[in-house]
Amino acid sequence: MEQTIPSFHHPISFFSSVSHTIYHITSLSLFQLHCHLPTHNHSKTNQILSPLFFAACLLLHLRVCWMRPLLPSFALPNPIKTPLFFSLLFHPSSAAASTLRRPTPLFLSFLPASFRPRSFSNSPPTMAIPPKLLSSSASIATTSSLGSNSVDHGLAAKLWIKFRRELHLAMYTPFLVSLASGNLKADTFRHYIAQDAHFLKAFAHAYELAEECADDDDAKLAIADLRKAVLEELKMHNSFVLDWGIDPAKEVIATSATVKYTDFLLATASGKVEGVKGPGKLATPFERTKIAAYTIAAMTPCMRLYAFLGKELQTLVDLKDGSHPYKKWIENYSCGSFQASAFQTEDLLDKLSVSLTGEELDIIEKLYHQGMKHEAEFFYAQPLDQPTVVPFAKDHNHDGGRLVIFSDFDLTCTVVDSSAILAEIAINQIARMSSAELRNTWGLLSTQYTEEYEQCIESVLPPEKVEFNYEALCKALEQLSDFERRANTRVIESGVLKGLYLEDIKRAGERLILQDGCSNFFQKINGNDKLNSTVHVLSYCWCGDLIRSAFSSGGLGVVSVHANELTFQESISTGEIVKKVESPMDKVEAFHHILKNYKDDSKNFTVYIGDSVGDLLCLLQADVGIVIGSSSSLRTVGSRFGVSFVPLFPGVLQRQRECIEGSCSMGKSLSGTLYTVSSWSEIHALILGW
Repeated sequence: MEQTIPSFHHPISFFSSVSHTIYHITSLSLFQLHCHLPTHNHSKTNQILSPLFFAACLLLHLRVCWMRPLLPSFALPNPIKTPLFFSLLFHPSSAAASTLRRPTPLFLSFLPASFRPRSFSNSPPTMAIPPKLLSSSASIATTSSLGSNSVDHGLAAKLWIKFRRELHLAMYTPFLVSLASGNLKADTFRHYIAQDAHFLKAFAHAYELAEECADDDDAKLAIADLRKAVLEELKMHNSFVLDWGIDPAKEVIATSATVKYTDFLLATASGKVEGVKGPGKLATPFERTKIAAYTIAAMTPCMRLYAFLGKELQTLVDLKDGSHPYKKWIENYSCGSFQASAFQTEDLLDKLSVSLTGEELDIIEKLYHQGMKHEAEFFYAQPLDQPTVVPFAKDHNHDGGRLVIFSDFDLTCTVVDSSAILAEIAINQIARMSSAELRNTWGLLSTQYTEEYEQCIESVLPPEKVEFNYEALCKALEQLSDFERRANTRVIESGVLKGLYLEDIKRAGERLILQDGCSNFFQKINGNDKLNSTVHVLSYCWCGDLIRSAFSSGGLGVVSVHANELTFQESISTGEIVKKVESPMDKVEAFHHILKNYKDDSKNFTVYIGDSVGDLLCLLQADVGIVIGSSSSLRTVGSRFGVSFVPLFPGVLQRQRECIEGSCSMGKSLSGTLYTVSSWSEIHALILGW
């Protein structure tokens, strides 16, 4: 019986392991020194470690790009059984890699471009990409107003970006939406001001405790300045008390949400942090400084959130005529002095965190996250006695109407198009054809698809923009439907999907990476027993089993999947596709067929979430159509046919302004308006709220 030799006994595998070890040691050393040394010492650090790091990266490049053909099969990872990152390294020109094209990471920036693995090259992909992948221009790494992806971000900015979910939860609270739209009832604002006064007093005291713990004169001075700014803000609140007829002598009891927040701040400032000694037990000034850093970490989210909201509302709300009842509140948090205080707080957090260990930085992150959650909870706790457009879930319990959620799958829910996943399985596991032959076949299919898709899109566009006309749009997209059917027929005839194991497809689905926030949204919506809702996925995906596996393995609840299906004989694909959803027309037909099952329920409210031209008709048929990502073809086609694309938050504010007593709706079918979002966290906040 033939014996399998362990991979480290093979000379090339041994060389690979050594290069990988050297690379990790040097890169980790360089990273740690960069983190813990002052900026002016970084150049010396680079002089010491860069040559060795360069050599390690060169060895790694040899391993990845040049020695792959020499490695024995047992040294190559199975793309289905290993993380996607390793698949990208060993298959740098793969379909998945082309989907995840990104700027060169810092750890490879030391290398000349010619020495970098192709998966991190800025040059265009040169290998075969499955049909439908190139045509979809949805952005995987969407940009938002929260910040760019610059590597120069300090700790505070990185945490702000990381916890944008809590930002969106705060933005889409009924309280803030009503305040921004100008129709928040006065009693609710009075309640908020009274509760905020409790909070600001605790905030000022927390700054005082942090100042006592700081051992650096500059830090003490900065904290003292921030405390003075809070005391000025309290004076502004006193003017609100007079303006809004609040009795200053009347003591207002803090609500549970307010107490929870203030207790968190004061406990942190007193050193009562899990795993941390109290200030009285801290032996050295350095240990006391940690408490100052922890306190600023807990307080920074409030400053950054209010500064962001002030600027955002200043942009969206017309304050010129002076009629907005909360103009003074918006101007206070959008003014230059408050913006400066927010930046000063973030800068202070960055400086106080420089010398902290990884474990201590984890505590910083945890406290920052808690602070963000407390802010959202504080807004949600404000009592409202008026109709609001958000969240949708409040009007769809089992005694009310049904909320029907529709979603596309590829690049709406996922990071990688499912056709790329199936292509990787085929290229790496089908024995009847060589991988080179399969790649070549995929390349021909891809090139033909891309060229014809672009021609088809161009041919359906009217010469100039027209008023919204759904019927004309349907007629135009029928041409796209014919094209998609021909493309799928070519895939079947090529035989590239023949010989796939069902088990491997399901395993790939289990490991499929979903967009940030997508899993959490579906878990919450399917786990809410009080919500009368159903979820349907409408997809062009060639294999519904892949989708079902992705949802079931992620614990995302019961989802009805409407997609094409591969046919199998003894769990091996025949290469045939059972065609169910191939085109925009098929999707909208499935959409209407599903709703017919709920025809006895006159209170259905439909939401469709999509990212491509194939979703356009369903997006328009839904009561609320939400576009995620930045597909240029979707926007081009939609705009030419009179469809309006409105960022979600301004759209919500406009709808809230139009609210009248007893009637408050976000939208209606065939309005010609679609709402755009940067992430699933916005969708979560809109539909489910806190």
